[in-house]
Amino acid sequence: MELRQLKYFIEVAEREHMSEAAEYLDVAQSAVSRQITNLEKELGVQLFERKGRNVKLLPIGKIFLTHTKEAMKAIEYAKIQVDEYINPDQGTITIGFTTSLASSLLPELLFEFKTSFPNINFQLRQGNYQFLIDAIKERELNLAFIGPVITDDPFINGHTLFHEKVYLLTHQQHRLAQRKSIYLTELKDEDFVLFPKGYIFEKLVTDTCYSIGFEPNVTTVGKDLDAVKGMVAAGIGITLLPESAIGEFLPKFTVKIPISSPDLRRSVGIITSKHRKLAPSEKVFFDFTTNYFKKYKQESDD
Repeated sequence: MELRQLKYFIEVAEREHMSEAAEYLDVAQSAVSRQITNLEKELGVQLFERKGRNVKLLPIGKIFLTHTKEAMKAIEYAKIQVDEYINPDQGTITIGFTTSLASSLLPELLFEFKTSFPNINFQLRQGNYQFLIDAIKERELNLAFIGPVITDDPFINGHTLFHEKVYLLTHQQHRLAQRKSIYLTELKDEDFVLFPKGYIFEKLVTDTCYSIGFEPNVTTVGKDLDAVKGMVAAGIGITLLPESAIGEFLPKFTVKIPISSPDLRRSVGIITSKHRKLAPSEKVFFDFTTNYFKKYKQESDD
């Protein structure tokens, strides 16, 4: 079984069309067909149902595709490990991150890292909370920044870097806008703008409200941070957001107010796989990041 056969198989399986796969691979269709036939002979099973130039993946073919894609990811990861073993100060690191951390955590951290390690490059992948967790498990990513940090998953290591406060965000003409701080119980009759059910920020708010005895009255739902903050700026409702999600510059017409009770905070950190070691350049970045935030915490405490 050759790597070329597996690459050809994956392209044909995902397109279910020999000509399209051949065009993508920039080889003759006959070469692709021949390699697929040889693969099936070696395995002793038929992977596809042929219908002219179209092919349909059979159930056993779907099983083989799943394992083949996993094997190719492992091979690619092994190649990176070998390349970077020679020189861990070079390479490309793929990092996942959530939207709320894009403008607060990453810019300064990546700038400082690039100053110390100019030959290491980055590929950044933005995604929601569950996407990043799944990407670590499925070998799509080896490092991701999330908040809150997951601590109870058998496949994920969670490394907390810091904790940040959660604030009330409201319109500047709201009845509470001039307050220096508020109790969360004061919001039980307010209209909330939240993310859809299943989003981590929605869970953070609803779980906290439930814990002190009320259910938030969610009147408006937004699927991204800009939408949620925009609706608060329009006076449609209030919301609760971590400090990094609000950002350094408040949205126009809004104010943020600390919550004095309960003390709401979320953890922010890095997740990695429990079953894979980081590539050398990834380990360099991981160590740099943890030391960076240790130093930052010490300076803040001083």
